[in-house]
Amino acid sequence: MADKTRIVMGTATPGGGFPAYGDPYARILNEMDDTLAIETRNTKGSNENIVALDEGRLDLGLVTGEVTYEAVNALGRPKAERIRIINATYSQAGMFMVLADSPYRRIADLAGKRIVWGAASSGFIVLARYVMDGLGYDFKQDFDPVLLEKAGDGPPQVIAGSAAAMWGGGVGWPPFLAIARDPRAARFIAPSSEEIARIQARHSFLKQTTMPERSYPGQASAIASVGSWPFVLARASLPDEVAYRLARALHRAQASFAQRLEQARESTLENTLAAALRRDLIHPGVLRYMREIGLAA
Repeated sequence: MADKTRIVMGTATPGGGFPAYGDPYARILNEMDDTLAIETRNTKGSNENIVALDEGRLDLGLVTGEVTYEAVNALGRPKAERIRIINATYSQAGMFMVLADSPYRRIADLAGKRIVWGAASSGFIVLARYVMDGLGYDFKQDFDPVLLEKAGDGPPQVIAGSAAAMWGGGVGWPPFLAIARDPRAARFIAPSSEEIARIQARHSFLKQTTMPERSYPGQASAIASVGSWPFVLARASLPDEVAYRLARALHRAQASFAQRLEQARESTLENTLAAALRRDLIHPGVLRYMREIGLAA
């Protein structure tokens, strides 16, 4: 048996999107390359992962695009200089989910209402802060905010009616799936085109993103919003050869990964190259594989 390289990967709180992505990611890459032994670990999410990666306490970690942007540019947090990108995961369009019979139709209708924003240390909280600020709201002061210990605690509050809506995003996000499967059904509230323009005018790093039609039960049409791409990040000291093997395994496993997890259809090296904040943030081992397959010069 080949010697295995043990790799610890931080995800997020149970019931959220990062464990739903990270666990099959680890399994399929381990299957594709028998020298890899990726182990996932539940964490408090993006904010914890970015610090642990920069300090070298995690090998890999899932981090939202907003948290990565802040950390790289030292915006409201210490600058993270010892992180590198392995791959982009899936586009993430931020929006609210409400029960189908809810009286709320617009974001303005939710002002002052009890809103589940997600796990307190999640990157979704950071996205919510930017999106609401772009619309002239403070997500804590202008709403009745619910910040969770773990993302999976949110759906029961919406289903029971103790919260008006839950904030989140991305294809196949477990909390949204849990709400959408309620017999009463669910629907989304997202920024209008005019609101998207206002948000981007204030926070230009946010990109217009679209959640494809039929991403959730009862969702008949695509929904436009703003967001970014989360990343699988690595500590900068992860050996080049290990990063190269990760990129190669992901590339070779892309079709089978997409069969197992719908949102993994976007987890390509092409999307990684396009989503990276800067080329030099991509791990050198990943860039070497990209050049080998003719993707990068």
